[in-house]
Amino acid sequence: MQPLNFPSYTFRVKNSENRTLIFDDVRKKFVVLTPEEWVRQHVVQFLMQEKNYPLSHINVEKQIKMNGLVKRYDVVVFNPTGELHLLVECKAPEVSISQNTFDQIAQYNIQLNASYLMVTNGISHFYCQTDAQAEKYEFMREIPDFSR
Repeated sequence: MQPLNFPSYTFRVKNSENRTLIFDDVRKKFVVLTPEEWVRQHVVQFLMQEKNYPLSHINVEKQIKMNGLVKRYDVVVFNPTGELHLLVECKAPEVSISQNTFDQIAQYNIQLNASYLMVTNGISHFYCQTDAQAEKYEFMREIPDFSR
């Protein structure tokens, strides 16, 4: 897998039935290592190691229903009171971040109502703080560190 614009992390990787698998600390199992999964696993490590978010507050790849359709978010982080703090949309490195990407995460956030959004393809990272009342988001240099 290609190097990403994150600090270097150590991952558990193995081959099984001609597929490469990576261990997901959140799901506590090996998952197929796709380019998007490579980005997702870096995001999880970034959140834990650089931003000090506890593993117990992070969730990945869960289904949500939107307008009768089943969608799947990439990563969410809950605050200590159980409210959604951060919603992350991961794309493969070769996928450029576009307005459509922001529209996708904004649609998810209408239902999820996270305080912060992160969009990344592993190379470019974008961070936003949301304002649900005004239905807008404001770009930031980085997301805040975990605080109790």
